[in-house]
Amino acid sequence: MSTLGDLLIARIARTGPMSIADYMADCLLHPEHGYYATRDPLGVAGDFTTAPEISQMFGELIGLALAQSWVDQGQPAAITLAELGPGRGTLMTDALRATKAVPGFHDALSVHFVEASPVLREAQAKMVPHAIWHDSIDTLPDAPLYLIANEFFDALPVRQFVRTDDAWREKMVGVADDALSFGLSAPASLAVLEHRLVDTKEGDLIEHCSALPGIIQQISQRIGTQGGAALIIDYGDWQSLGDTLQALKGHQKADALKSPGSADLTAQVDFAAIAAAAEPAKFSRLTPQGVFLERLGITQRAQALAKGLKGDALQSHIAAHRRLTHPGEMGDLFKVISLYPASATPPPGLEP
Repeated sequence: MSTLGDLLIARIARTGPMSIADYMADCLLHPEHGYYATRDPLGVAGDFTTAPEISQMFGELIGLALAQSWVDQGQPAAITLAELGPGRGTLMTDALRATKAVPGFHDALSVHFVEASPVLREAQAKMVPHAIWHDSIDTLPDAPLYLIANEFFDALPVRQFVRTDDAWREKMVGVADDALSFGLSAPASLAVLEHRLVDTKEGDLIEHCSALPGIIQQISQRIGTQGGAALIIDYGDWQSLGDTLQALKGHQKADALKSPGSADLTAQVDFAAIAAAAEPAKFSRLTPQGVFLERLGITQRAQALAKGLKGDALQSHIAAHRRLTHPGEMGDLFKVISLYPASATPPPGLEP
C-alpha cells in the first residue's frame, strides 16, 4: 500500500516541485492519509496539548469574556456562538458551563463548530451533542457572531519566500535522491509581497498564508455589520519573519519532510495580516495570552479551585496555571487579538 510520501514523490515527478502550502494541505487533510483525517492528535497519547486541555480555566474565561461582550452589545436575542477548529470540544464545554449563570445568554445562543476532521467531529459530538457542524464559515447562520479561534490559524497552510534583491524565491518541496527535500524557485516579483520589501533585507524568509485574509474578511464582515466579537488566540507575532514551519510528533519536534501525514504541521501566525483584513470590524491591541488571562481573573479563579484540591491534583493545578500564563511558557508565545464592531468596545481583557 502506498504511503502519502510515495504519492507526493510520484506527484512531484509528474508535475514538478510543490509549494509548502500544498504540502501542508496534503499532510494535514488528505482524505486517506492526512493527519487530521486519521487520528485524534490531542493529549498524552497524541502529539500536542492545547490550552483547553491543560485547564478548565481557559475555556471558562473565554466563555465569560464573550458573554460580557454580548451583554455590552445589548444582549441580542439570537446569536451564533461558533468555534473554528474546536479540538475535542473541551473549550466550548467549559465556556458553556461557566456562562450558565449569565441571564439570557444560553437562551440566545446556538453552538456551531467549523471542523474538517471526521475523527474530531465524533469527539466533539460527545462533548457538545447539540452543536451544528460546518465545513467552512460560509454556512454559519446570519446573526450576530461570537467566535472563538484557538490554535486554528496556525494550522492553515503557508507559503515561504526568500528575498533576493527586490524579488522573491519561493521555498518548495521537491525530490532529491528519491526523498522529499526543500529547494528554491527562480526569483519573481510578487505584488502580494511588495509591502514586505520595506521591512526585509536580502536573504530574509517570510511566510504568507493565502487563506487567512479571506477567512478574516468573512468574520469581520459579519461582526462589523451584525455585531458580535471574535477572540483569536494563537502562537505567533506581529508580522512574519523567519522559518516557523514546525512538525510535532509525540510532543517532540520532528522532521517536517519525514513520514508525511504522521506529524502535526503548523506555522506561527502573522497577526498583522489579521489586522490588515479586519475591516469593517475593528481589531484590538495584540496582547500576550498570559496578560489577557490575568486581566480576566485567572489567578483568582485558580485560587478558588485550589481550595478543593490537595496532593498531586493541587500540584497539577498550579502547574497548569503557570503553563497558561508564565512568560517562559505559553504566556508570551501565544497572543490574543479580537475583532469587534466599530460601535462597541473590545471584549474584556483587551484594549482598543
